Amino acid sequence: MTTTLTEPRQPQEVTHRERQRRPRGTARRRNWAGGLAGWLWLVVVAVPLYWTLITSFKAKSGYYATNPLVPPSDPTLANYRFVIESDFLRYFLNSVVVTAGAVVPAVVVSFMAAYAIVRGWRMRVLRAMNGLFLMGLAIPLQATVIPVYLIIIKMHLYDNLLALILPSIAFAIPLSVLVLTNFIRDVPKELFDSMKVDGATEWTTLWRLAAPLTRPAILTVTIFNSLTIWNGFLLPLILTQSPDRRTLPLALWTFQGQYGVNVPAVLAAVVLTTLPVLVLYAFGRRQLLSGLSAGFSR
Repeated sequence: MTTTLTEPRQPQEVTHRERQRRPRGTARRRNWAGGLAGWLWLVVVAVPLYWTLITSFKAKSGYYATNPLVPPSDPTLANYRFVIESDFLRYFLNSVVVTAGAVVPAVVVSFMAAYAIVRGWRMRVLRAMNGLFLMGLAIPLQATVIPVYLIIIKMHLYDNLLALILPSIAFAIPLSVLVLTNFIRDVPKELFDSMKVDGATEWTTLWRLAAPLTRPAILTVTIFNSLTIWNGFLLPLILTQSPDRRTLPLALWTFQGQYGVNVPAVLAAVVLTTLPVLVLYAFGRRQLLSGLSAGFSR
């Protein structure tokens, strides 16, 4: 009895046969229309940013005499010096206080609410609270300006930074609860049961187990709420009046009204206002995008 040994097929022969079996029309095609649209959108976004940056370094006297898209031949920092000397640091500090004072309580409250909703889903009260939070997503800020204004007047908080912090917390909670609930729900139930068997309380389980495992979601809602509150314009416009209570977006609007002819100075203020947002987004871009996409796709 003889056995015949067959030689293994060479990789090149296998790939060649597979290519022959591959149906026509399955080759990867380049999306020229999508690529062209992407480049056009890049130009639409980049040109205003480029114009803003180069104009902020131009002198006021030579702005109207040169091409707006040509870089300045003699760059100057006088516009930035003028903006900083116009109480810009006070406005910056107000924005930091409002943003930090609203984001930290909103994230903490949202995290504890999301944990209670997930762990006590069978309770009617918690299910009703979850529905209430979801309803908060459907109410725009513009629809609540008058009630919020009247409440702030009744509380004697008008023209105070606390008048900006409290509504910002309320409007940041619904989306934060939605994202954090989806993340906490994905934590295996066995981990919570093991913590309970070991004698851990709900408070210990909240901060020792749920918080570390949902850290990406916590960073996501923190960054998102920080960007939203930092760029807020309507609440400071309605709820503040004194110049020393202005935040950066409102101060930028007053710069444009007071120094409307001095375009380089206005754009220098725009650049200084945008820098903290760009830094925060650069460090947290990956966490923000992955956290939001995961939170809404689960």
